[in-house]
Amino acid sequence: MPTEVKSLNEECGVFGVWGSPDAAQLTYFGLHALQHRGQEGAGITANDNGTLKSERGLGLLADVFRDPRRLERLNGTAAVGHVRYATAGNHGLENIQPLGFNFSDCQFALAHNGNLTNAITLRRRLEMHGAIFHASSDSEILMHLIRRSPAATLTEQIKDALRQIHGGFAYLLLTNDRLFAALDPNGLRPLVVGQLPTGGYVVSSETCALDAIGATFIQDVQPGQLLTIDDNGLTIDHYTTDTQLAICSMEYIYFARPDSNIHGVNVHSARKRMGAQLAKEQPVDADIVVGVPNSSLSAATGYAEASGLPYEMGLIKNQYSSRTFIQPTQALREQGVRMKLSAVKGVVDGKRVVLIDDSIVRGTTSKRIVKLLKDAGAKSVHLRIASPPLRYPCFYGIDIQTTRELIAAQETLPEMCQTFGADSLGFLSEQGVIDAVGLKVDAPYGGLCMAYFNGDYPTPLYDYQTEYDEEIKQLQANKG
Repeated sequence: MPTEVKSLNEECGVFGVWGSPDAAQLTYFGLHALQHRGQEGAGITANDNGTLKSERGLGLLADVFRDPRRLERLNGTAAVGHVRYATAGNHGLENIQPLGFNFSDCQFALAHNGNLTNAITLRRRLEMHGAIFHASSDSEILMHLIRRSPAATLTEQIKDALRQIHGGFAYLLLTNDRLFAALDPNGLRPLVVGQLPTGGYVVSSETCALDAIGATFIQDVQPGQLLTIDDNGLTIDHYTTDTQLAICSMEYIYFARPDSNIHGVNVHSARKRMGAQLAKEQPVDADIVVGVPNSSLSAATGYAEASGLPYEMGLIKNQYSSRTFIQPTQALREQGVRMKLSAVKGVVDGKRVVLIDDSIVRGTTSKRIVKLLKDAGAKSVHLRIASPPLRYPCFYGIDIQTTRELIAAQETLPEMCQTFGADSLGFLSEQGVIDAVGLKVDAPYGGLCMAYFNGDYPTPLYDYQTEYDEEIKQLQANKG
């Protein structure tokens, strides 16, 4: 068996407000719009006249703040919030963000989306020098580096710390008198800044949260940038100029909400173009097109339009179930699939169905859905995936920790088709994804990180390199 690449991966949402009397309430609404990015825990920290106060808890945002007094206690004109998804072994209230730090001279609240690739090395070094860690996530490391920096000002200390960490990260750091926002040198995770009608500023993982509170989009935070927001306004600086855009392609394919725009590209439109391209690359002689709700519906409409086949609602999703990919154990994921979808017999009975899904990770869901459709009378089910096969782990903040979890790393195309019980199987090409997203940048893979599909990581893997090399070697030996 391949070696499992141990990781503290998390896919999260961050949101911050500066300069609004109802900052915590706005942060709550912003996090609600980002709930798809993580459902295991949520927290908000507010700045009340220079004093930071926090409320955090496990579960959905609405569960954490079910008691209205929790939100009412968070007075102040600035706030940061976080929704999180944790991988196995990384649960517990101590890992719920924003993480709070109280020093004799100041307070900090830190919210982080992403994963550091040199976290183990840094943590070991810091512990050798007396650092004490309260949480098991890698988010705490930045705070230790900031406090140990010899630089003269807080801004320079933060820049110094950011230059020492590697991987994918979008940070929000709230202090007694400022809000900082920083993005990794490859812009692997999305981060945007906007302005409220009243003049205050907002930083968010996605633009959909800006829309939810009536904020106007200003710009995507660029790779290597450090933003400072205080009572004087917004200052845009950078901690490094050694940058190259490589935003996670899975944001466009699966993670981000369809009404969000990332680097000027609407997510729904990109997915629709992926579906249209898939129809050109992987045509099928069929009767209807059915998308897997909800994340595949955009691609399915694109496939239907390009192929000239009618789009039908052949699958219904129970709107009260959460994403199976964002469940921490395989047993929970399998139960989740059974609960979340049902086939519409009156639509699919006797039909040759093109089934569109945005991606295949472990394959459990695909097998179940093909069976659902055939049990409902579908004459044939042709599975078409609006992304390339996922064959490599992610080290930048997505819950794909080992090739053992990825069916496309373990099986050939005919084998997968047989496993799923489909009549045929086809994937979108890498170039198809790049063209469909269509970022106008001079960067490898059109400014996207495509490592999950081709193993070409935009950064060194640092702490993960040895185990990753061993895993790939073992995988090749198993196939050989």
